[in-house]
Amino acid sequence: MGKNLIAAAIGSAFVAPVVASAADGTGSSTVQIFGTIWMEYAVHVNQGRSAAPGTPDLSRTDFLQTTPYSEIGIKGEEKLGGGLSAWFQCASTADIRGESQNGWCSRNSALGLKGGFGSVYIGNWDTPFKRTTTPTIFVGANDLGVWGATFLLAGDNTTDAVGANRADFRKRQNNSINYDSPDFGGFQVMGAFSSSQASTGTLSGAANSKPRVWSLGGQYTSGPLYVSGAYEEHRDYAGAAGPSNSRDRGWQLGAAYTVGPVRVGGLYTRQKFDVVGGDVTAKAWHAGVYWTIAGPHGLKAAYTQAGNMGGVPGVLIGTVSGPGYRPAPAPGVDTGAKLYQIRYVYNFSKRTEFNAGYVRLHNDSGAAYNLGGLNAAHANGESQSAWAFAMRHSF
Repeated sequence: MGKNLIAAAIGSAFVAPVVASAADGTGSSTVQIFGTIWMEYAVHVNQGRSAAPGTPDLSRTDFLQTTPYSEIGIKGEEKLGGGLSAWFQCASTADIRGESQNGWCSRNSALGLKGGFGSVYIGNWDTPFKRTTTPTIFVGANDLGVWGATFLLAGDNTTDAVGANRADFRKRQNNSINYDSPDFGGFQVMGAFSSSQASTGTLSGAANSKPRVWSLGGQYTSGPLYVSGAYEEHRDYAGAAGPSNSRDRGWQLGAAYTVGPVRVGGLYTRQKFDVVGGDVTAKAWHAGVYWTIAGPHGLKAAYTQAGNMGGVPGVLIGTVSGPGYRPAPAPGVDTGAKLYQIRYVYNFSKRTEFNAGYVRLHNDSGAAYNLGGLNAAHANGESQSAWAFAMRHSF
């Protein structure tokens, strides 16, 4: 009996504060498990000719990808009273192939406070620039994978350390401090900046020793209409060999509208990279459509075009045929690319979707962009194509 009384007393000591906080309207909390599994299988993939003269063409292949948003996470919120809440989220990569095991909280993850003022949070999160481009890119396309349009529009789409991947303008930025305003009649402003994490231990006089990201975005949603704009700046991202106090800048404008069973969307984006002797500029645009034909049947189609690179000739941004690739500007040479895609969509439910379709990437004579998921160097001017099947399930 003595042991039971002691256990009851200890239990009461822990329960009492919770009961008391609930009585004054605070302390109530919720925790939720959520996720999305997205599996894509590309077949009859044409990679084009090898970059090395005189060697055989790159092989035709097939491959699996878990894109664009395969994740599993937990999130929760505690009401603190007075309209104030504390919240957290930890989302991690869910790669059922067993390849990309990126660890806990590798996707959108943060700790924050929210109330009538909006939401302030710190963690690893998509920048406002990325968040305001997603609703228009996803009209007809994906951001990553074989149907991904990000590589032409914004260089890359990945989680980045501070100071890493200067060509990526659709970042999930770690070590970031974020603010989302309240919704003002459909209008919302978002801002974020990163800590200067990479400057720890560097000398104050070193060139580009304090890299930091600044991102600002705005969006308006009213019924069938969505409009967005954003500006992002990467400071000191040019490295020790670049101009001091470098500033890479990106802008975007986008819109989407639904008319009956059809949603159309478009996006224009431009980036300017600070290099020795001037700038290197990249510009691209995207147009997409999603037609809900009848019942569960739908059709998605999109066209994405990267324009010719401009600015200082011969300066390459990113890596050849890899993440953030941008052809070096070459006067008189076409360095753009065009992406065509179409696919059938079948919605089993609101949470489960099947896709099947065709995609083709055409590189101009001075460009060697890759379809999403391919990263081998290939000859300039080569076209790539694939048939693909995908399934998405959210919970």
